[in-house]
Amino acid sequence: MRGTLTLTWILMVCLCQVAVQSQYYSESLPYDPRPVKVTNLHFFLHETLRGKNPTVVMVAQANNTSNDNYSSVPFGTLYAIDDPLKIGPGDNSEVIGNALGLGILAGKNSTTVVMYLDFGFTTGKFKGSSISIFSRNPLIETERELSVVGGRGEFRMAEGYARLKNYFFDGTTVIIEYNVTVIHY
Repeated sequence: MRGTLTLTWILMVCLCQVAVQSQYYSESLPYDPRPVKVTNLHFFLHETLRGKNPTVVMVAQANNTSNDNYSSVPFGTLYAIDDPLKIGPGDNSEVIGNALGLGILAGKNSTTVVMYLDFGFTTGKFKGSSISIFSRNPLIETERELSVVGGRGEFRMAEGYARLKNYFFDGTTVIIEYNVTVIHY
């Protein structure tokens, strides 16, 4: 009986210590609204699908044994992306950054890609900053809209949207015009 009481007392002391050590530090600060900035960006994404130096490569494809999907890019295909961002649509346009990310063909009966892209800027006013886009991208639509979900540097805490317009496509090269509205602090 004495051993049970001793064990109970030791367990109670231990439980008291756990409660004391599990508290966390918190400090409330007064609300201080920062002014909101709205930045409009315009650039062109240049993508090379085939050839010597592709900027998009397939990294995985679903093991689809069904005969229902005869597409050259079937449902479940995952791509890695490293596309240059340029001021204009021409090959000789100045490079201002790159888009790194992933895209997965996620529509069973369509060419819809769910994309995560981080647009990192390497020159100009926004050098070292980036915006992040995570959204559904219906590739066959000429014009579409994607969500800006975050950023870093000058675009920390960003939100907004990107309007995309297909500018050029020849089977090997894709050029997409981006008009991005970013709301940030």
